[in-house]
Amino acid sequence: MASRDQFQRFIFEDSQVRGAWVQLNESYQEITAQAPYPDSIRGLLGEALVASVLMSSTLKFEGTLSLQAQGEGPLRTLMAECSHDRYIRGLARFDEHAMTEQDFHSLLGEGRMAITITPDKGSRYQGVVPREEETLAACLEEYFDRSEQIATSLLLFANEQGAAGLLLQRLPGSSDEDNELWERVNHLARTVKSDEMLELDSETVLHRLFHEETVRLFDAEPVAFRCSCSKERTLGALEAIGRDECYSILDEQGTIDMDCQFCHTHYRFDRNDIDHLFTGHTLH
Repeated sequence: MASRDQFQRFIFEDSQVRGAWVQLNESYQEITAQAPYPDSIRGLLGEALVASVLMSSTLKFEGTLSLQAQGEGPLRTLMAECSHDRYIRGLARFDEHAMTEQDFHSLLGEGRMAITITPDKGSRYQGVVPREEETLAACLEEYFDRSEQIATSLLLFANEQGAAGLLLQRLPGSSDEDNELWERVNHLARTVKSDEMLELDSETVLHRLFHEETVRLFDAEPVAFRCSCSKERTLGALEAIGRDECYSILDEQGTIDMDCQFCHTHYRFDRNDIDHLFTGHTLH
């Protein structure tokens, strides 16, 4: 059976309006199986993963785009990341004792949300996402409008089995015809149902929505869960902690043990590893 984890771009011919579609199943299941997420948090994490894939389609370089939120409500941390080659990872941290089925703002409470773009080569950029709208999708639409000056529509869906989404953008330099097309396709997009997005393929969904328009659908790209952690990156984190702190942990515990928060890979470092990290050679 072919993977249902796919991303596709599309354009409306002879216009400045473009779009992207994504559907996540196996990758979403792998990520949400990492912790016993309540339904409301699993759904929001699914929406964030979908949003990260859709927004990564706007990158013009190799690197990653991540959506991060820090809250003071039951949901303390939300993070979803997608690379230019459509590898995703994500997590949520929450207070299980404070959990009830709550909406987006109630889950996060007071807090901040940001989009971080990290090129493989070049400087990292971070933009603050306003928290004034009622849903994650609407907050991200507001971000594009304010920060990028690009009219954007986002539709995000998630249930226990999968997650899916649709992005529409009207690029700068649009004509009156483009503006009319933009209003028309936005109205049509808002008629899509959750089960259609979560269960049907892209061609079927786009034909149902836009069969009166001329749409060019580009080749599908696979999406998969893959964590970017490694022993080298973990050692880099220890180097940032500092020599004194690392040796203090060694003196107390004998080894330094670290687990990746995304995939739970376990890393163990002994005194030889730390000697080599800070002096370039082992002392034993």
